[in-house]
Amino acid sequence: MYCISLEPNHLNFIKSLGYIPVGLGEKNFSKDWMKDNIGNNISKKNKHYGEYTFHYWIWKNYLDKLDGNWIGFCQYRKFWVLEESQNNSLNIERLNSLVLKNIPKEFEKYDVILGNPFQFQRKTSKFLKRNFGLILRNPMVLFDKKKININFQFDLMHGENNLKKAINLLDKENKDDFSNFVNNNTEFNPHNMFICKSKKILKSYYETLFPWLERCESMFGFKSLKGYGMTRIYGFLAERFLSYWFQKNTKYGTLPIIFHDIRNDIN
Repeated sequence: MYCISLEPNHLNFIKSLGYIPVGLGEKNFSKDWMKDNIGNNISKKNKHYGEYTFHYWIWKNYLDKLDGNWIGFCQYRKFWVLEESQNNSLNIERLNSLVLKNIPKEFEKYDVILGNPFQFQRKTSKFLKRNFGLILRNPMVLFDKKKININFQFDLMHGENNLKKAINLLDKENKDDFSNFVNNNTEFNPHNMFICKSKKILKSYYETLFPWLERCESMFGFKSLKGYGMTRIYGFLAERFLSYWFQKNTKYGTLPIIFHDIRNDIN
């Protein structure tokens, strides 16, 4: 399990979980960390790609070195667990006892484990604040959550028609299927987290994802991206694509992901 962090002082806790620490960003990480800024890398894009600069590094530098066991990814504030837990009852000691340490035997029948599906929460004030014009043209979303598909979510949070424009840059094999997925589903597997049992599957995923994101760069660029929803647009595109691609191409199961920011415990 690779645990991604932006803070060098998270090293001991991550290692105490039995996870492999991965340091991203510009801070000074020791040799005990894996990093995304050596070899063939896109670490300079971390502000826009998030954890996917590390995935790119694995794809280009480390994929052949991975063993044949499960390969998983989590973050300093999002962790895999076997059962849901109330966030207000969490602390760093309890977190250590809850996080996933071994893959349950019943999951051996799957190729991939994804996070439990997430459905966008309908909040009228938030909707109106985000994009009043979009709501005005689609007023039924205020009353019927079935109208809030993945495409509408993305339009609201990350720029109207940006997902549609990005999908038009996909290869023929995925363009229509991904378009159908985002327009006919109201939930997705969140947080760009997954656990994969096959290097072959992982390689195929990366070989589809990264060329597409690179083509998207020619459309959205970097300099004009303003606000969190647009600055991290490549990470958000990848998040939606992850759900579609693994659901389409693998036999998958799901597990809960809990949120606890360990920066609140480790200063």
